[in-house]
Amino acid sequence: MTPLRSALWLPIFDDLADPVVVARLAAEAEEAGWHGVFVWDHLRWRAPVGHVADPWITLAAIATATERLRLGPMVTPLARRRPTKVARETATLDRLSGGRLTLGVGLGSDRFAGELSATGEELDDRRRGRMLDASLEILTAAWSGRPVHHHSEDYTVDGMSFLPRPVQRPGVPVWAAGFAGNVKPLHRAARHDGFVPVNLEHPDQLAEIVATITGLRLEGTTGYDIAVALPPGADPAPYAEAGATWWLAEFAPEHVSLDQVRGVLRDGPVDIDIERIQCR
Repeated sequence: MTPLRSALWLPIFDDLADPVVVARLAAEAEEAGWHGVFVWDHLRWRAPVGHVADPWITLAAIATATERLRLGPMVTPLARRRPTKVARETATLDRLSGGRLTLGVGLGSDRFAGELSATGEELDDRRRGRMLDASLEILTAAWSGRPVHHHSEDYTVDGMSFLPRPVQRPGVPVWAAGFAGNVKPLHRAARHDGFVPVNLEHPDQLAEIVATITGLRLEGTTGYDIAVALPPGADPAPYAEAGATWWLAEFAPEHVSLDQVRGVLRDGPVDIDIERIQCR
């Protein structure tokens, strides 16, 4: 049996802005049979949200409170971060967790909280896409353990090595996020380990995405993930049939509460056999 894996996808705001609280939730989720806990990566959010936690500190707390769960930022806007710092953070967190980190990446957006414009970050989507791709090149090279030589318009790494390496080889799995109708994110995702579709409206849309990515991937490559965010109570079975390998239980960021998350957590993960449902 190959299960559709289930994860809590937590906006670490307000009630969840305390890493101790989230670490306890993660431990409870692991005990209840969940497969992962992923957290949002934002500096702020629109009202009424007032409290926001740092994702990396929160993930370190989750790593020390659990033994089996996959964990990671879902997603981190790499153009807002220095890739050399992320190389150190990801390798260290992967080692702390015993090889359980998944790195979700994306362009980020100024639309929801104005956090890019408020902090002087790059607003042009095309340039942030270029920065994202360059950052991923640096991370892939850094995780190899060999000296990194990178010279691009946005970044320079001049013969620096990043040791120790992550536990996972050849490196930390990368899931790239992108809007379902855009071609560029699909090409980016096909070069890595997974795709997180944004604004997905129907399982048929996902089936088209899976077919496109499969066509772009190198022949014979396996182990690819498609993570679909759906609210608790939605039926993930049609998405699993279309090719999803993960269900991310999503919560409205403006109204997320500890009681709400704990209620979903206690309901447990979904029980869906991917192999059986895809062979109907």
